[in-house]
Amino acid sequence: MNFFTFFTYLCSMNFSSKLLENAVNEFSRLPGIGQKTALRLVLHILNQPATDVQRFSESLMKLKSDICFCTVCHNISDQVICEICTAPKRDKGLICVVEDTRDVMAIENTNQFNGVYHVLGGLISPMDGVGPSDLNIEKLVQRLQESHVEEVILALSATMEGDTTIFYLYKKLKDFNIQISTIARGIAFGGELEYVDEVTLGRSIVTRVPYERSIA
Repeated sequence: MNFFTFFTYLCSMNFSSKLLENAVNEFSRLPGIGQKTALRLVLHILNQPATDVQRFSESLMKLKSDICFCTVCHNISDQVICEICTAPKRDKGLICVVEDTRDVMAIENTNQFNGVYHVLGGLISPMDGVGPSDLNIEKLVQRLQESHVEEVILALSATMEGDTTIFYLYKKLKDFNIQISTIARGIAFGGELEYVDEVTLGRSIVTRVPYERSIA
């Protein structure tokens, strides 16, 4: 089946139920989920006991209603201040700046970092209409002003947007009396942190270099 035939098949998919069609349409709005996969997921849910479906639905509603963002690092959290920020054994003088929660999880899985994080909530991307004011950059500056920080690690993806954001952050933070580092480029250009294997990512954190040296 060529692409045109497959695309036509999806567009002309006939549903025996409007409820089924609506559910498939909602699932297919999720990233990376096409109509065929959405149909398979919906049919799977239909075959589950009502109690399981109810628990699944309630977990999503509770996630949406109760989730919050840490007021310190802006990571997704169950509390006002997340468990990483409140952990007594964490080095509060070492801040790792990342794009989003997925990067926090990726770095945590390496077991190579014992500092805290600052989640920007995205990357500077003029093409997408995302500027510095749309990110949690001023909150990072505020953290440096209000607490004793020795080093900031800029752990952003090796993309054009990532490098642009790193350069902007360096200009913004360079007058603070802190070390500004970037992760070692064991990560190929264009790579995103969440897709990097744990060994490579962990090594990149451990062998980080001062930002000035990385652009020399």
